[in-house]
Amino acid sequence: MHEHKQKLETIAAEISHALSKIDLPKLRTEITGLEAETQSPTFWNEAEAAQQTSKRLAALQKELTEWSKLEADTKELTEMSPTINMDEDPASGEEFKNLIDELEKRWRKLEVKTFLSGKYDAGDAIISIHAGTGGKDAMDFVGILLRMYLRWSEDQGYTCEILERSDGEEVGVKSVTIHISGPYAYGYLRCEKGVHRLVRNSPFNAKNSRETSFALVEVIPDVDTSHQAKINKDDLRIDTFRSGGAGGQNVNKVSSAVRITHIPTNIVVTCQTERSQLQNKDRAMKILTAKLVELAEKQQVAELNQIKGEPVAMSWGNQIRSYVLQPYKMVKDHRTDHEEGNVDAVLDGKIDGFIEAELKK
Repeated sequence: MHEHKQKLETIAAEISHALSKIDLPKLRTEITGLEAETQSPTFWNEAEAAQQTSKRLAALQKELTEWSKLEADTKELTEMSPTINMDEDPASGEEFKNLIDELEKRWRKLEVKTFLSGKYDAGDAIISIHAGTGGKDAMDFVGILLRMYLRWSEDQGYTCEILERSDGEEVGVKSVTIHISGPYAYGYLRCEKGVHRLVRNSPFNAKNSRETSFALVEVIPDVDTSHQAKINKDDLRIDTFRSGGAGGQNVNKVSSAVRITHIPTNIVVTCQTERSQLQNKDRAMKILTAKLVELAEKQQVAELNQIKGEPVAMSWGNQIRSYVLQPYKMVKDHRTDHEEGNVDAVLDGKIDGFIEAELKK
């Protein structure tokens, strides 16, 4: 019984440390603020923004409930521990042990979230799977991986939408792109990017010989760019001056030309073709907005390329994980050495062990 009490002490210490990082009071404050937003009469005026806020609120409420219950149950078991005597009451001791095991199971699941602190980790994911070396087997492998991720997403309670799918001429899928929506979808799935390798007896050749095929998994966050081009007036310096060159009397003698400088980016836009200062300002603001949108897109592409990583060959030597069905059954991740023997379960979406191992690494 002593070892179970020691186990509880270890788990309680780990949970206490995690709670100090999670900061539940701050989480409650954020929830209260979002709840107040949703009560506003104008909340649904911007439907897309309202949906994002509602989704964020639901995710935070669920997270708070999970952590609060874990904290309360840990306290209850810790207070119960000194009163348990296995020799005098074996049934109570066995129940106490089971409660500790269940607490540990819940804690290990929540523990993973403490590793999800990246810029995009809490948001949705866009995952693309491409057939590599291996012909028909590789295209069939893409279909297998697609099903695996769809089943995993279903188990998490996430929603999926296939954005693009290119089927093979005879079998399988050449490439597919899926949008996966749910709390921390990107944080979990970013661990899956890389080359995946399948070894099995091929169903696509007469000899049914053992073949190796490859597929590339790319994962990027679903980044909201709708507000990136909104301009803060405090970031602008607006100068007016007289237009030069040919023009009417008003154009040349009145300070109708406008120069707008966007201070953070040092982008300068000038307009002097219109007859009024107001018209020139409006035109200049439109041009500035277009330039900022273009800049934001370029920066986003560069950032997402960094997230996706450098292009890798979909062949030998680059795989992050191998799914071996012949001559033995084993799935092994080559980054963490985590392996599981139940290949059917893994291909049915049970990939949490691999995700957790990579996050904890």
